[in-house]
Amino acid sequence: MHPTIVATLVCAGIIALATPAVALGQAPASNYPNKPIRMIVPYPPGAGTDFTARALGERITEALGQQVVIDSRPGAAATLGHGLVAKAPPDGYTILLATTGGMVSAPALGVKITYDPLKDFAPIGLATYVPYSLVAFGGLPPNNMREFIAHAKAAPGKINFGSSGTGTPNHLGGELLMKMTGISMLHVPYKGGGPVLTDLIAGQMHTAFLSLTAVLPHTATGRLKVLGVGFTRRLKSAPDIATIAETVPGFNNTGWWGLAAPLGTPQPIIQKLNGVMTKALATPSFIQYFVNNALEPASSTPAEFQALIATELQLWRKVIKDANIRLDAQ
Repeated sequence: MHPTIVATLVCAGIIALATPAVALGQAPASNYPNKPIRMIVPYPPGAGTDFTARALGERITEALGQQVVIDSRPGAAATLGHGLVAKAPPDGYTILLATTGGMVSAPALGVKITYDPLKDFAPIGLATYVPYSLVAFGGLPPNNMREFIAHAKAAPGKINFGSSGTGTPNHLGGELLMKMTGISMLHVPYKGGGPVLTDLIAGQMHTAFLSLTAVLPHTATGRLKVLGVGFTRRLKSAPDIATIAETVPGFNNTGWWGLAAPLGTPQPIIQKLNGVMTKALATPSFIQYFVNNALEPASSTPAEFQALIATELQLWRKVIKDANIRLDAQ
């Protein structure tokens, strides 16, 4: 959900925020930072999370004069890295590239975690949306969402869709689409996005929700086709591709990445880091850097980011319950 929408819901009292508390006895952080800052990234180096973290880290270094050290801590569906930050000292020197997987998907699914995504973090701000698009094998007859829904309704249960695992955002996107349209598809979980893409190109898989970065080169050859984008608006990187919401109003299957710190981190530090992010994310060159990688740069206040996490936890918990998705289904 877009931060402006979330803010409206907060004002209306529909969403209650968990306001991060500042630990007693902490002095104003006027001299922050006076040593390097560690940014934990809960995924391996080389992925989109890595270059996003490095881009943000460079801007923080430039603005505040201290090195940001990227510390990749993958594992346990991104929950390992999130758990490390939740237990870190709340002094502003350990921050997190917070992700949908660690903050929303895994907790909503009931993965055993060592933290509470709403109570153990002080959100700093949203950095970018990671839209997922419904991608189909090039030989599948439908060419747009309206045709796809009609095709799926004519053959209930005959269309399969792949994901990088049970409970991942791309799996939940397929479940949400079925719930909102009444179609029936067969979910096939994989152990990662790479194998899904391989089978999709080979025609072993009919559809999948994937990010466009790895997909677009194959659309030019006709091996894949993008049926719709699961974002609230058309992407800056692919404005000619319609959103799924243009056919299925209200549909949204979008991941996101942002920054967070341990609960109790002084508010002056949170606000200082948010200010650096907001300024960077308004810079044309920085925006274009994200757009070139099929991401949608975004910014928010700490409260808006907290509300986004709370809203999506509520949404995906309902989707998971309604679809009877279980950990033992992997």
